[in-house]
Amino acid sequence: MDNIFTATFFVSIFASTIRLATPILLTALGEIYTQRSGILNLGLEGTMTMSAMAGFVCAYFSKNLFIGFLGGIIVGMICSAFMAFLSITVRANQVIAGTALTILGIGFSSFIYRIIFGIQKLPPQVESLTKFDIPLLSSIPYIGTIFFQHNLIVYLAYILAVFSWIVLEKTTFGLNVKAVGEHPRAADSKGINVSKVRYTAVIIGGAFAGLSGAFMSIAYMNSFSDTMIAGRGFIAVAVVVFARWNPLRAMVGSLLFGIASALQIRFQAIGVPIPNQFLLMLPYLVTIIALITVSKKAEFPSAYTKPYSRMER
Repeated sequence: MDNIFTATFFVSIFASTIRLATPILLTALGEIYTQRSGILNLGLEGTMTMSAMAGFVCAYFSKNLFIGFLGGIIVGMICSAFMAFLSITVRANQVIAGTALTILGIGFSSFIYRIIFGIQKLPPQVESLTKFDIPLLSSIPYIGTIFFQHNLIVYLAYILAVFSWIVLEKTTFGLNVKAVGEHPRAADSKGINVSKVRYTAVIIGGAFAGLSGAFMSIAYMNSFSDTMIAGRGFIAVAVVVFARWNPLRAMVGSLLFGIASALQIRFQAIGVPIPNQFLLMLPYLVTIIALITVSKKAEFPSAYTKPYSRMER
């Protein structure tokens, strides 16, 4: 217990927070595009699992981490394109379609992985993505360790948060995405192709989720397990609501989950006398509390989860 309140402890916690928040942030950023267009994708858990498997397999056989990440992104886009087809073209119930996609993704990824690698006592691994220390900044005491000693995907996630805010708030594409999510018929009357914009937004969300899944298997765990996503897809959906569909606020929500995860891992490591089950609950409990406190103020897009057809009035 004497090891808790030390500089080393807090530096370790905050550095882990930045890293553990990365997959949640990436997935939440993609889901912001999706939900802004009026589509709810609850299949993120399955998409991330499929992408984690695909990214690992591609990296393992190619011996190239870049190909692994690319494979994860492509699979994420394919999974989300299927979700877009069900939601936009077939006009299926989005909650049911997303839930089914999650179940399918988790089961199918496990099936494919076992076909390729079989059942082994020691699971195959890939070489981890190396840490990139930013020159000069990484040598700053404490601050450098927390913020500037991570792998490239961690830095990219936070850059993408700013980039996504610019895209959604300052570009024509972002305006179109919000228009089809708020009033698709009015957008259609102005010449905006509602289906095309929604398909694009959902597939962009899939690309982000694919990168997040590949991050988990290649840059975080260095191996694959069908349980490795552990609810992060659903937490990302909660973070989107917490952030009120703002990419910059999504960073705050992701960091809340990150610090809760970092604390439970660290507490277990130093032997804090709290039952292990309660520590494992901590990240999800924090997410639920944060969501409850802000969800009442959240204003969902007007056409949220509502299929659109030109033929209906």
